[in-house]
Amino acid sequence: MKYRSRAPFRIGLAGGGTDVSPYSDEFGGAILNASIDLFAYTTIIPRTDGKIIIRSIDQNKVLEYNSTTELPIDGTLDLQKGVYNRIVKEFVKDSLSFEMITSMDVASGSGLGTSSTLVVSILGAFVEWFKLPLGEYDIAQLAYDIERIDLKMAGGKQDQYAATFGGINFMEFYAGNKVIVNPLRIRAELKDELQFNLILYYTQTSRQSAKIIETQAELAKEKQKKPVEATHIVKKQAYLMKEALLRNELSKIGDILKISWENKKKMATGITTALIDEIYQTAIENGATGGKISGAGGGGFMIFYCDNDSRYKVIDALKKYGGQAKRYRFNDEGLTTWTVL
Repeated sequence: MKYRSRAPFRIGLAGGGTDVSPYSDEFGGAILNASIDLFAYTTIIPRTDGKIIIRSIDQNKVLEYNSTTELPIDGTLDLQKGVYNRIVKEFVKDSLSFEMITSMDVASGSGLGTSSTLVVSILGAFVEWFKLPLGEYDIAQLAYDIERIDLKMAGGKQDQYAATFGGINFMEFYAGNKVIVNPLRIRAELKDELQFNLILYYTQTSRQSAKIIETQAELAKEKQKKPVEATHIVKKQAYLMKEALLRNELSKIGDILKISWENKKKMATGITTALIDEIYQTAIENGATGGKISGAGGGGFMIFYCDNDSRYKVIDALKKYGGQAKRYRFNDEGLTTWTVL
């Protein structure tokens, strides 16, 4: 038997960073994101030889252990090991023997929620194996707990929920781990137009989002006026983005992205770089009406909104930076699991 799962990555359209504690605990966060047809995959194959083998296709790493109830968290494939440790501790209560294979359609640190999506995918394979009675909110919260509590990785909450639920969602975050996922019912033709106008551009750089998020969280904790006020404005854009999509007012999206980006850069240091600023300016000069980094910042994917068929000119102008306009489609499915007999 083989147990497989896949979880979709997401594009952050508005409100990014407002899901990070302590800001979300005190003021409440709001984010609008959309899952796309790029995925994190996990396969688990039970074994009978008392071995645990973990293979990461992306990192080209293989770890092998004797079966145990707790694998060492030592900086190598910790996401895979962290999920196993929590599954054993909370559900199985005994050591297991298996081979785990993970792979991703995009690079780590690319701003599409890679680590959290991978955790959701790994959890999904274990849920499929043991038929665990966990709903979508349960899986997303468990993924968050593994990353943020067990592994002590800084970050927000949107990625786990986006990967689990899928679709285009307006999400609200409050103190006490209260999260509300509001799926948006958007007409197919509107979704197609949004997808056509929205360029997903990979800068061919990656970053460690944890450091940026740690700085952002510290500034919020210290209640520094300018970063907190900027975060308020970023949150407001999530509400405006929701209204624009529901009212078929796509022409407003460029300005929403532009305001989001201007204020995102005020939330913490390291969010932008000279290269990112130059790429952004080039896109604007060639017809994009707005854009932003997808994710915490510092590198990875950027998104640009292009009205009036300017997407072609923008894509051509960005070629000189060595990046790639990534083909994608919106994906309505969240975490998917299945068994291979």
